[in-house]
Parts: sequence; C-alpha cells; structure tokens
Amino acid sequence: MYTAFASVYDQLMADVDYLTWARFYHALMDCYGIPRGKVCECACGTGSITIPLSQMGYQMTGVDLSPDMLFEASQKARKSGAMIPFVKQDMRTLHLHRSMDAVLCSNDGINYLKDQGELFDFFTAAFAAVREGGGLFLDLSTPYKIENILGNHFIGDETSEIAYLWQNRFSQTGRYVDLNLAIFVRQKDETYIRVGEHQRQYAHDANTIAMQMESAGFTDIRIFADKKLEAPSPKELRWFIGAKKPVLPDPTAQPPAFSPQEHY
Repeated sequence: MYTAFASVYDQLMADVDYLTWARFYHALMDCYGIPRGKVCECACGTGSITIPLSQMGYQMTGVDLSPDMLFEASQKARKSGAMIPFVKQDMRTLHLHRSMDAVLCSNDGINYLKDQGELFDFFTAAFAAVREGGGLFLDLSTPYKIENILGNHFIGDETSEIAYLWQNRFSQTGRYVDLNLAIFVRQKDETYIRVGEHQRQYAHDANTIAMQMESAGFTDIRIFADKKLEAPSPKELRWFIGAKKPVLPDPTAQPPAFSPQEHY
C-alpha cells in the first residue's frame, strides 16, 4: 500500500486543512488534560499532522506501515526544521521504547483495520504504549460516509500537474468500500505517468469501537463531531474519539491516619 502513490499523495490532498486538523487534536488532548509531551501518531502518512503538532510543542514520533510514506514525511519534516523520528511499524503491534503521553491514529487509520480483533490488537498495543493518565485519540470516516459518500461513487479531476479517476465500490455484506484510483502525473514533455492505487476501508460503528477500547483497558471514552468538541450528528462524516488510561492506586501507599475530629 502507498508505494508509488506516496510521491503524489500530498498533491492529491493539497486542499486539506491539516493545520486545523492538528489544532483540533491539540484541543482534544487539552480537554483530556494531556500536556504538550511525548505523542506517537500512528498511520502518520506523510506527516501532515505530525509536523504541525511538533511545531506546537509536542515531542512527536511518527509510525506508519509504508516506508515510502515515511520517506516523504521525513523529507517534509527536515525542510520544516522539525526533528521527528519516523518509524516503520504495524500499529496493531505497536512497540515503543518509551512511554507516551498520548497515542494518535489520524485520518482514517482505524478504517483500515478490518474487524474487532484488529481493533482490539491496536487498542491493546496503544494502551501499553501510553503512561497512566495518558490518552488515545483517533478519527475515522463514519459508516454513513463509507456507505453514502464514498460508496459506489466516481470522482474525476485534473490540475496543472496531475489528473485522477477515482472509482469506489461498497460491499453491503462486508461493510467495506474498495477505493480504486488511477492517477496520471504530468511530465515535463507533456506526457503522463500512470500510478494505480487500490485501498479498502471498513465501516466501524461507534459502539464496537468503544467496546474494544474498554476491553483494552481505556476509560472516559467520548465520541465527538468532526473537529468540534460536541456530540456528533446522525449523518456526521467523521468521528473524533478520545479515551484515557486510568491511573491505578499505588499499592505501596499508606492509608491516612484515623482522625476522630473528622467525623464531627
């Protein structure tokens, strides 16, 4: 996934306001009391959210399964002056050398997990990666968007540098959408190079996600509207979800001394 596609991904996504996206993640983490500390972003892609969060003061680590996307991310970070380690890992088996204040999974990373087992694997790995009191934050395309906006839909467009044809097919039984892209990159001699890309995204309902998060150990699970600290509408296109790793009681702590006057 995302091999030749990585080199043209940012051109296709040129109209996406990643700065606003990053700012909302900051607001969401602030809402949960997460400091501007160590944060790992899973499915970070080309670092379009990782880099602005780094510039806001977070100590970012980027994780992705695609070495090509990570290469693009590291190049962008270097040009921006950001010192960010980008690591090739499968987020379902996420393993970090130090505890994080938060783990993020942005921009539909969750939609690439195919079932409850893979959701649980990621949430369990994320739970192990964050410190007590830390958080897990993610966003994903809603089932409504997967079926009604992306599903069985055709898009075609052209810019001065690229043209693309985007054909989708939704499976009602499998609850997934197959995304098929044909991208044509203009060369200096006015010829085109074709880049083909196939992806599959799965529709996950909110109750399933919350249940798997809770099974992994997270608490205070809340679902938000798209970049708003409010409840989502029935036809919301994107959910943001936050959760917290609880702080366990200290087993070595001594109980407070009994004071009779406290009972009067």
